[in-house]
Order: sequence, then structure tokens, then C-alpha cells
Amino acid sequence: RLANAVTPLWRLPYQEQLQVKYESQRKILQTLASRLEELGIGAQKPGGLCCPLQPVVPSPIINGYRNKSTFSVNRGPDGNPKTVGLYVGTGRERNIVCVKASHLDNIPSKHKQVAQCYEEFICRSPLDSCILFHEGGHWRELVVRTTSGGHTMAIITFHPQELGQEALATQKALLKEFFTCGPGAVCALTSLYFQESTMTRCSHEQSPFQLLHGAPHIFEELLGLKFRISPDAFFQVNTAGAEVLYQAVGELCQATGDTVLLDICCGTGTIGLSLAHQVSKVIGVEVVEKAIEDAEWNAAFNGISNCEFHTGKAEAVLPQLLASWEDARPLVAVVNPSRAGLHYRVVRAIRNCRSIRRLLYISCKPEGEAMRNFLELCCPPDPRKKLAEEPFVPVLAIPFDMFPHTMHCELVLLFTR
Repeated sequence: RLANAVTPLWRLPYQEQLQVKYESQRKILQTLASRLEELGIGAQKPGGLCCPLQPVVPSPIINGYRNKSTFSVNRGPDGNPKTVGLYVGTGRERNIVCVKASHLDNIPSKHKQVAQCYEEFICRSPLDSCILFHEGGHWRELVVRTTSGGHTMAIITFHPQELGQEALATQKALLKEFFTCGPGAVCALTSLYFQESTMTRCSHEQSPFQLLHGAPHIFEELLGLKFRISPDAFFQVNTAGAEVLYQAVGELCQATGDTVLLDICCGTGTIGLSLAHQVSKVIGVEVVEKAIEDAEWNAAFNGISNCEFHTGKAEAVLPQLLASWEDARPLVAVVNPSRAGLHYRVVRAIRNCRSIRRLLYISCKPEGEAMRNFLELCCPPDPRKKLAEEPFVPVLAIPFDMFPHTMHCELVLLFTR
């Protein structure tokens, strides 16, 4: 049941998986074409699509490709309240259980090993797991991040409840001892982090990641560059797939030596930095402060001097940045938002900046909020919505299989005007 929930295509040969994904992306583009036609925009292309759709680009690695896994702590099928794994079931049916992920194809063995050791540690602990915040308990989720160079970072989330500083210090010391001198030493962790969190998700600003052991960062190599990764920084979950994706993005940008590249939702700067040698300047925007610190370090370490990075919400930073844009150089935008898509103010700023003639939208969920963005980019000028400049037109779609065995696909849509 867990494999079917997390990796629903796991039984299919890989070529068949790619065909399933191609069909799902085709339906998304057909939906977009219909929605655009309702707005009176453009004619449909062959197959009822809004633009040509290329075959799904396969992932170079099919099994164990994830460089980041998040494990929950909850009751297992056997009733053990300290099971470390992934969820099966729904809240509505009240049949949620936490199942060990040791058999899943997309998770590497190192992640499974750290999860197993964490379960062993919390089973020895007299403190309960935190299943529901209001019912008490402490031990919560585990995030494991790894790199192709063999680095491993573990981040453990802990609900402090009413514990004082002395009791917290004891738990941190026990955790460190287990993973450095005890049975957990087999994981050979590069970094061990601890976060006290009273919420489901906490940023570093809300509750700092506390380094208990090892180096503060892990490092990844991508397209000949070295990237530093902090605990909560975004990095594409499939490193080998990201290399293929970024190379394609570089080609689709059609950037020349005088192009300025606008990298919106830039994370640790991977896209902008990998394309910096093609362009005259890269401007990155990202909300996570630690990711921008990583991006600036990455630029300096790799000897890249034509990048500038801005911290803040894109909807606050970008309108200011583009409102006063008077640079005569061609401006190409690459956006890589989360599943929530781009804020309307970001889309409006892009639409109203006439220097942007080419836009690459990288979406991990094109059927979701990204669809709203596509329509906002392509709709006719509208004074009521403060959309003054001419609309964009989708001209090419390329899906990339960043998530083998799952239904998910990364879709790159090229817009021009």
C-alpha cells in the first residue's frame, strides 16, 4: 500500500512510466489550450494542445535518486507509536498508519539506514513521540539529505512541550552520542541538526537549526560547479536529473553575451550560477535567507562575479526591481516556484516589464496553481488587473522525469512575446 501510494508506477517498466507521464502532460496542455481559447487567445495546435509537446526527458538515475527524504514518526501497523516512515491512509477515514520505507524504489539506502537508526534511538528514549501536538510527546520528523560525493545531513525535529533548557540539553547530548559513538555511528553523518519546533514546519528564522555534530553544510557538484547546501535550502531532489534540466534551460534561454538572466525563486542559485558563463549578469530572488547565503557563497567559491542575489518574497522584491528597469540589455526570466505557483504581483511585474520577451516557467505541478499563472501570463491586457503590456504565448513544452516511479513530472514551458 505504501509503495502504491508513494510510487504508484513502480510496477511498470520505465519506458511505460514515461508514456504514462507523457499522456498526463498532454492532458494538461489540452486543458490550457481550452482555457486560452475561452479567453479568445490563439488557435489550438495539433492534438488540441496550446503548443508543441516534446517527449518526456528520462531521468539518468531511476532508483534511489532522491537526495532528500522526509520521514514522519507515528503509529505503525503493529501499533508501535515510534515508527519512522511514511504515511498510508487518510485522516477522513481515520486509518492513517506510519509504514517503514525500507522497500521504496525512489529512496536511497543511506536514507533508509538513517531512518532505521533514528527509530532505534527514539525507541530507547523514555520520551514519547509527538503524534498530536496538544497531546504532548516530543520526537518528530527526520529529514535526510545526501550528496553524490557521499555527504549525509540528518535534521531531527523535536517538540519541546514544557521541557526546560537543561532537559533539552540532555536530549541533544544523547542524540549526538548515539550518532557519533553509538549504533548510529554506522551512518557516518557529515552533519547532525536539531530543531525545536512547535509547528508542523518551521523556518530557520522561526526556530534555528542547531548543529549538534559535524559540518554546518553539505556540498554537491552540478555541471562542474560546487554548491553549498543548508538544512532548509531548496535543491532539486534529483541531482542527475537537475543537470539534464538545467542544460536544457540554458539552451531554451537562447542567451547571448549581453543577456541579463532573472532567476526567480532561485534557491541556492543553481540555475543562475550554472548559466552565468552564458550571460552578462544574473539576478536571483529567493525568500529563504539561508538559501541566499548559500547562493552568495556558491558564486564566490566558483569564482562567478556577475551574479547578484536578493532576499525576500518575490512579490515584494520583483515589482520594485522591474519598475525602475532601464537596462537596454535583453532580459530573460526563469521562474521555478513551489507548488503554490507565483504570486499575482510577480506575474504582473513580469507582464508589465516590456524588456522580458522570453520566459521559462519550470513547474513541478503544472495542473495546480501554475495553471492560473499560465493564464495570467497569456490573457489580454486588462486595466482592471493592471496588466498593461502585451501577453505571452506558450511556444514549447518539455517534460522532465525528475521523479521516476511517481506520477510527478517537471514541466518546462517556454513563453515568448
